[in-house]
Amino acid sequence: MRIVRFSPPPSTAPNAQDPREPVFAILDDARPAGEGRAPRAGSLRVLSRAPWLGGSPTGEVVPYDDRVALLAPVAPSKILCVGRNYAAHAKELGNEVPKEPLLFLKPPSALIGHEGTIVLPPESTRVEHEAELGVVIGKRCRAIAPEQARAHIFGLTCTGDITARDLQRSDGQWARAKGFDTFCPVGPWIETDLDPRDVRIACTVNGATKQDGRTAQMIFPVDVLLAYASRMMTLEPGDLVLTGTPEGVGPLVHGDRIEITVEGIGTLGCAVRK
Repeated sequence: MRIVRFSPPPSTAPNAQDPREPVFAILDDARPAGEGRAPRAGSLRVLSRAPWLGGSPTGEVVPYDDRVALLAPVAPSKILCVGRNYAAHAKELGNEVPKEPLLFLKPPSALIGHEGTIVLPPESTRVEHEAELGVVIGKRCRAIAPEQARAHIFGLTCTGDITARDLQRSDGQWARAKGFDTFCPVGPWIETDLDPRDVRIACTVNGATKQDGRTAQMIFPVDVLLAYASRMMTLEPGDLVLTGTPEGVGPLVHGDRIEITVEGIGTLGCAVRK
């Protein structure tokens, strides 16, 4: 099942407010997973609330076509990220492989959706892409064991951990480098029926492949990450966990187009602008 979030067209009901608040929906789509750039065809079954909070179909159905702008398919209380979770990526930046998961946070204000725009901040001269698998929490997660992790996952999505690399190096801690508005693209949807243990993650910039790895290369797999993180902080339903990036990170400049593809999910595309 695919879950999206979007701003629906104005309601025709009497006294309806315009514009309407963003809603979650089930995407009934005829395209195979991975064909994120194909012409749209399908329908959106609007949900009463976020599905991880018990949302159910309202009966409203919206055509899924090019008039629908997809938003980030999450509205998390927090975005938890994992650094240096692929050995080759740690090596390319001159870092040691961590002995325990290296955790940091991004603010929810960094979120953008599919076909959104990554804005290059004037404070940085070196902004880089990091393609990652995103995990959406479905059940409250506190001090769980690794073997319990799968039952706490709602679904998976494509994510980008956009990073001001020069600021990351100069600051020593990563809040500013990772936290700019637009630095966390997510989408185009959440896929609920996918095993995260061995899927391909790829990133292209202007059509050229820059990153190409598999989640099986993670130092700490998803179940270990969730169990470890849940010892420090409670993960709430709807929270988003970014699981680390394969090697091949590199710069983004004004005018670029970045596409992040996760096998079994689809392709998240964004423009890059000053």
